[in-house]
Formats: sequence, C-alpha cells, structure tokens
Amino acid sequence: MSEKIKQTAEKLDVKKTLLIGFGFMASSIAWIIYDPYVTKLLKRLLMANDTVTGWSEQLATGSSSDWLTRFMESQGEDVSTFTIVPLLIGIIMTFDNMFGVIFQPAFGKLSDRCRSKWGKRRPFIFIGAPIAAVLFSLIPLMNTVPSIMIIIILFVFVMSLWRSPVVALMPDLTPTKLRSEGNAIINLCGGVAGAFGMILGQIFVVIIKAVQGVDEVPDLTEAPLVFGTGAVFMIIATIVLRYKVHEEDSRLPAHTNETKQDEKEKLNLKALPKEARVSLIFMLVSLFFIFSGANAIQTFFALFADEILHKTTSQATMMMLVFAIASMGAAVPAGICGKKFGRKKTILSGMFTFISIFIVYVISQNFFSDISQNPLIWVALVVAGAANMFITVNTLPLVLEIGGLNKVGTFTGYYYTATFSAQIASPIVYGIVRMLTGTYMSLFWYCPIMFAIALLAIFFVRHGEADQDALEEQVKQLELDNAD
Repeated sequence: MSEKIKQTAEKLDVKKTLLIGFGFMASSIAWIIYDPYVTKLLKRLLMANDTVTGWSEQLATGSSSDWLTRFMESQGEDVSTFTIVPLLIGIIMTFDNMFGVIFQPAFGKLSDRCRSKWGKRRPFIFIGAPIAAVLFSLIPLMNTVPSIMIIIILFVFVMSLWRSPVVALMPDLTPTKLRSEGNAIINLCGGVAGAFGMILGQIFVVIIKAVQGVDEVPDLTEAPLVFGTGAVFMIIATIVLRYKVHEEDSRLPAHTNETKQDEKEKLNLKALPKEARVSLIFMLVSLFFIFSGANAIQTFFALFADEILHKTTSQATMMMLVFAIASMGAAVPAGICGKKFGRKKTILSGMFTFISIFIVYVISQNFFSDISQNPLIWVALVVAGAANMFITVNTLPLVLEIGGLNKVGTFTGYYYTATFSAQIASPIVYGIVRMLTGTYMSLFWYCPIMFAIALLAIFFVRHGEADQDALEEQVKQLELDNAD
C-alpha cells in the first residue's frame, strides 16, 4: 500500500493542472492581443493629436535642435517628417512591465498573507480578472489620447494585481517534485492561448469580409471583437477557477496559528540562509539576461525579417508562430526532463542549445550569396523555440523551491521583477546595439551573448531542486490518512 500511495504522490494530476492553466491562458491571450493592437491604436490617436504634432515640430525646428537636423539630413531623411510618436509609443508600451516590477511582488506578498475561505490566491483572481476584462474591452473604444491612457494605466495596474497569484496557484496545489511537469502544462496552456491570439485578428477580418461582402476592411476594424474575445477568456477563467479549482481555506489553524513574527520572517528575503540567498540572487541575475535575450527576439524579429529576410509583417508573424509551436511541442518533455534529470541541468541544456543554433545560423550566412535565402532560419526558429521552453518551464519552479512552500507568492513576485526588468531594459539596450552595428543581423549575436551571461550566472546556483524530504513527508502523511 505504501508503494501505491507513493506512486500516487509522484504522479501529476494533469486534469487539475489544466484547469489551473485557464488563468494563465487568459493572461497570455490578453498580452498577445495587447502588444500589436495597442501600438496601432496609440499611433492612430497620437498622430492625430495636435499637442503631439506641435511638440514634434518644435523639436525638429527649434533653435536647440541643429544636431537633430544635421543627423537626419546625414541619413537622407526629411526633417519635416520627424515625429516623436514612436518614442511616446515606446514609453507607453513599457507601462505594463514597469507596473509588473513595482506592483507584482507586492501583490504576491499580499496573497501569501491572505486569509479567506477561498484560499490565498483566488480572491485576487476573482477581483482582478473581471475588472481587467471590462477595462480590456474598453481599450479599442477610446477615441482620445487622455481616455485611452486612463484605461491603459488602469488595465496594467489591475493585471498586476492578479498575475502573481494566478501563477502561484499551480505551485501551491502541486507537490514540489512535480512542479516542473506542472509548469510545463501551464506553459503549454499559455502557448496555445498565445498561438490563438496571434491568429484571432485574422479570423475576425475574414469573418467581417464574408459578412460585409467586401475584399478589404479598414485597419483596426476587428479590434473591438478581438479585445472582446480576450475579455471573455478572462471571465471564463474566473468561472473555471471558482468552480473547478479548490484551494484550502487559508483561515484554518494550519495558517492562522502562525505568529506575526513567524509570518514576517517567512516573507523576509534576509531570513533565507546565506547559501540559498546567494543562489536566489544569481538565479534572478540569470533570469534577467535570459529574458533580455528572449525579449529582443520577440520585439525586433519583425524588423529583422523585413531587413534581412525581406518578409512582410504577416509573414514575420507566421515565422514567430513556428517558434511558438515548437515551444508548445517541447513543453511537456521539458517538464519530464526537469523532474528526471534536475531543473538546473535541463535549463543549462536549453541554454547551450539556444546559443549553439544561433551561432550556427550566423556562421552559415557566409555560405549564401543572398542571406535571405538561408533555410537554416527555420531550423533556428524550431530548435530555439524548443530550447527556450526547456529553460522557461524549469526556471520558475527552481526559484520557488529556493523560497519554500510558504513564500510561493513572494518568490513569484521576485521572479517577475527580474523578468519584467529585463523587458524594460532590453529594447533600449538592443536599440543602441542596432544603432551602432547598423544591421538587425546583430540580433543573432546579441541574444547568444545575453544567454551566455545567464549561463555563467546559473553555474553559481546551488539550490532549487525538488525537495525529496518534503515529498517523503507528504507520502508519510498520505499513509497515515489512508490508515485512518
């Protein structure tokens, strides 16, 4: 009987994990929709705004802007076309990452201390997701710069409220040894949602054309329908997590008997043993550089595809879909490898593979007179997509394992602090690299360098593997329950 119970404890409840994944699916599809559509909506409104137009003209023709005029003329550009709209869009599009760095760790800590009959995490989801859904559906309906700015700021704030809790839900409800497998299922859910979000706009364009009997529809016509679908996903996720996923009542004695001093100690980073704290710091550094490399690919790949491969935006999107599909296909194997061979080894193997395939692609360019015809780009996308998932699936469980069971929300916040910081810094850093190198081919050097730095950092991580002692303790408890 003992062996049977142990096998049960070591087996992932896939159905429950998939249900938990609905929350991550809703978050993923929202962000996949948000990035391309909000940039277009902002461009349309900012270009039509008289104040922004005035600022652009003043900057281009002002007495202190001779350097700008000379620079633009040296590049063969027309000074009269200068606009600060791209700069403003870039700043606004970092709001979600800035809010993530500031607020997600705070809400992660709050969820650790939450005491309710719904558990620690779900109250944040029950409040945040429906409000976020309403705000999300309003974004494409705003027709002035102030109105869309208000909705965007409110939306990214509310998303910060429930993102850490929804991510922490899986580790809370999954035995420590099975977290890599569980995170694989969660990432698979996110990948499916992301792929659906990529093609959602095109689906509605086709429907609108068929209904109206026209060959073309004005740009952004489908935006309200796309955002509305994303909002519906958030509502569905809330319903699923309310009725199909169950957390333990966090008001029970197991939670409420802790003293305030104990709780404060648990939530204090300095309370970690020195060795664990060092491992955490190096892991967060590694995450920063991992996501710096990955974010550069996501942000600038369309521009790389245009300049180097001579692809249209839609063709570049389809290429990134190949990357996403390869990632989804590798999600479950990545979780299994993390469990069988260890999280750190699996992450390292993913990093080595990612770096190697990018370097091979760059070197192979020397053998093609027309580098846009190099077929190895497809191999690079498939292999890199799979390698990226071997990294991603195992990093969050490793960070959470360092923190321990009672600090899942807090350490989820630390995780997102590192990753969102990278997503704020990397577009700026690579923008400078691109300016200095003069080619988007540098993207395939920049990313391996970022991953190489991350690889060096992770060599100093000595903690974060599944706690076998904790699993054995759980098995003993199951045996006692079964005996009763």
